[in-house]
Amino acid sequence: MILLGFDVEEFDMPFEYGKSISFDEQLDISTKGTNTILGLLRQKNIKATFFCTANYAINKPDIIKQMVTEGHEVASHGYYHSDFKVEHLRQSKLALENISGTKVTGFRMARMMPVDEAEIAKAGYKYNSSINPTWLPGRYNNFDKPRTWFYDHGVLQIPASVSPLIRFPLFWLSFHNLPLSLLKRMASATLKKDGYLNLYFHPWEFTDLHDKEKFGFPGYVSKNSGDAFAHRIGAFIDWATGKGYTFGQTDGFCENIKNKNNQEPVLH
Repeated sequence: MILLGFDVEEFDMPFEYGKSISFDEQLDISTKGTNTILGLLRQKNIKATFFCTANYAINKPDIIKQMVTEGHEVASHGYYHSDFKVEHLRQSKLALENISGTKVTGFRMARMMPVDEAEIAKAGYKYNSSINPTWLPGRYNNFDKPRTWFYDHGVLQIPASVSPLIRFPLFWLSFHNLPLSLLKRMASATLKKDGYLNLYFHPWEFTDLHDKEKFGFPGYVSKNSGDAFAHRIGAFIDWATGKGYTFGQTDGFCENIKNKNNQEPVLH
């Protein structure tokens, strides 16, 4: 199974590169990208999980309701994308449930930063997908974490997928920069080893990000953005379905694990 997750947030990443962008434009760019994703998923007839900030959802409730109407899962990406307090865990869950009319069982921390698993459990989440089990300078140092799912404080942890052995991350930046042929080979090897893929992307990647004066992004972020990124994701989906791989929502994946395991292992 391949799990596609999209982190739907107020697009504040340009601030990291010294650029200013209004809140209205942050919402607009994320919304346009989300609509592109929804259209792509509709065309390919597959379902996915949207990890949304409460801040985005409160301002764009119609988009959240559209996700639900089209059969996708809504999960939490925190309350704000660039501000975190422990109480936001529960508050974002409640806000998203109120807007979506569905039960929110999953969480992903903004920027995949560390989060207290005891607090995740206390807030009522069933799964957490906030670990990238690799090493990237200044971002992740998680070689000590399991590559695949495990339980912590009774919460199912679903790390982002990395390749076997060297733990090369199969995340959004890889889909911008690597040849699709190489991505497919690594995806096949990881699926064979783990039995699933957990991939995550952002709606703003479906906007052309080459305007350095506006966004300030380096080439490895803006490469293959916009229509080119939509084409790449579509081509990857076509390849996967052609190989017989299935796509599913993260909550369904969690239910499968729960049903197959009568007790919760500490590590897997």
